[in-house]
Amino acid sequence: MTALTIGQYTILPGETKKIELPVARLYTDTQVSLPVYIVRGKKPGPTIFVSAAVHGDELNGIEIIRRLIESNKFKVTSGTVIAVPMVNVYGVVNQSRYMPDRRDLNRCFPGSAKGSLAGRLANIFLKEIVKHCDYGIDLHTGAIHRSNLPQIRANMSDEETTKLAIAFGTPVIINADILEGSLRSAAQNNGTKVIVYEAGEALRFDEFSILAGMKGVLNVLRHLGMIKKSRSRKKVIPPVIAYNSGWIRANASGFVKHKFELGDQVSKNQVLAEIGSPYGEIIECVHSNHNGIIVGKQNIPLVQEGEAMYHVAYFNEDTDDIVEQIENEQDALIEHAQLELIARQDQELYS
Repeated sequence: MTALTIGQYTILPGETKKIELPVARLYTDTQVSLPVYIVRGKKPGPTIFVSAAVHGDELNGIEIIRRLIESNKFKVTSGTVIAVPMVNVYGVVNQSRYMPDRRDLNRCFPGSAKGSLAGRLANIFLKEIVKHCDYGIDLHTGAIHRSNLPQIRANMSDEETTKLAIAFGTPVIINADILEGSLRSAAQNNGTKVIVYEAGEALRFDEFSILAGMKGVLNVLRHLGMIKKSRSRKKVIPPVIAYNSGWIRANASGFVKHKFELGDQVSKNQVLAEIGSPYGEIIECVHSNHNGIIVGKQNIPLVQEGEAMYHVAYFNEDTDDIVEQIENEQDALIEHAQLELIARQDQELYS
């Protein structure tokens, strides 16, 4: 294994280092830097980045990386993990999805060294982080007032990417086209295979989403042989892949009464919500246009006509089994969280 150089820093095999990559300065002449945490095993292996907060208001990923760094299961024996808990640092500071120039960073890749502020940050991330990596896991949440069921989005036509997506371990995988200007698009041009984890809501911590995300990252690292295999021999249920999905939009403006939640099974023409007036009348009913599972949902009880309300994943398989799998996964993660809490309390009690 050779030395890894990121910015002005050199990281040797077997070394762990926390660095800051300068991005730009604020009006106050304060330096803004990209926080990066690198862990290198002593043995050769792949290099993978784990990134969060490409959209600055998507906070679950930051917590996933923070807990990953603290976890005693995160012992990299081979290869290199490059963790970037906050890509859009500006957005995190301002609790905003966007950059200060109002651009969506995830539509500004590959960027350029002399472009817009968003383009410059995209260019730095691509050249200093992604170019070193064979693989990547990009952590996201739903937008403001919208929640996503824990899911992986990936290009399932690529065999290696498919293996990563399955290894992550969410019950649902959605085949997602690669959008121009996205991190995935620029990474693909670099030869880096990237999967996207979507879970939870912007500006909120969701414990289920955080636990599922942390577990998924560790699963991928085990799959790549970068950390030790788990001693657990629990039966692994393969995820179900949705090759199509779509948003169901409001057919009127008003107050919403939801009838379904994330992870629920819906049937074609089933009433998902009622939209009412301030006087109590039901103006319209929102119907499902397909059989499937709700994987994304608007949370705010107000809606404008044409606004996206439910994201439904479509499956060829019987969705009863999928719903049961989602429920089992949630129960297992809650049980895991309780055991972890008891273990920490015992450690604090006897330390």
